[in-house]
Amino acid sequence: MCHNEDLLTIIGLLKKVLVILQIGIPIVLLLFGTIDLGKAVMAGDEKEIKSATGLLLKRTIAAVAVFLLILIVSIVTGWVGGDEWKECWTSAKEDVTINPINPV
Repeated sequence: MCHNEDLLTIIGLLKKVLVILQIGIPIVLLLFGTIDLGKAVMAGDEKEIKSATGLLLKRTIAAVAVFLLILIVSIVTGWVGGDEWKECWTSAKEDVTINPINPV
């Protein structure tokens, strides 16, 4: 199963996407929460500051949940996937690039 180069390329691409999502989504959530809190502080409105602080806390919890969810899914698929899946996952190409089709 893992001798198919196209499958290994797809799995390698999937690994890259998962890492980007696992890191990117929490960063974006925390960044937007911090920006909202900064805007509320600059406005000087206590009600807005309290609301933005609560929103930042919710986004922080969501960021941790996204990070851990992707990690847990990776671990569970390793357990449930069997030896063939583990072999394919570990032998997938790490330097995956997407090459556009060149017209002839």
